Amino acid sequence: MSEGLRKKIQDREDLAGEYKLGDAGQLILLFIFFFVWAADSFFLRISTFLSSYIRWYFRIPLVIFFMIVSGYLAQNGLKQVFGKIREEPRVVDQGVFGLVRHPIYLGAVLFYLAMILTTVSLLAVVIFLIIAGFYQYLAKYEEKLLLNKFGSEYRDYMDRVPMWLPRLRK
Repeated sequence: MSEGLRKKIQDREDLAGEYKLGDAGQLILLFIFFFVWAADSFFLRISTFLSSYIRWYFRIPLVIFFMIVSGYLAQNGLKQVFGKIREEPRVVDQGVFGLVRHPIYLGAVLFYLAMILTTVSLLAVVIFLIIAGFYQYLAKYEEKLLLNKFGSEYRDYMDRVPMWLPRLRK
């Protein structure tokens, strides 16, 4: 993110903030993931043996589903948070934020899962677990900021909306 854009976002009263190294960490982990995934999937083939047991016609529909859901969550989450300035700061709990508290991060996680399913690289799974842990850390950090900013309003939201997996029933 450019310094000008970061400053513009930091100056918004309707946003609670984010972890200082969150964007850089996500970018670094993305590059590491793609390097490991591509090296294992297309060159080394150290840990892709499961792909011969899990047929492509099972994997590809899941990949497509995860990619569609990933894009939907990320695009709509970003649009809701950054698309308009809320004159009166409040908890965003509509749309995808009514399904899960961290739809943008969940979208990223589903993207990684889709990539893993394309070639079933177990080395990529190891990197994915680190990435999932990083997203958990970011989510917890941001929730502390949101609790400090919005107090009981955010606590009520946390009670109503799950962190990662949408409820099938209300």
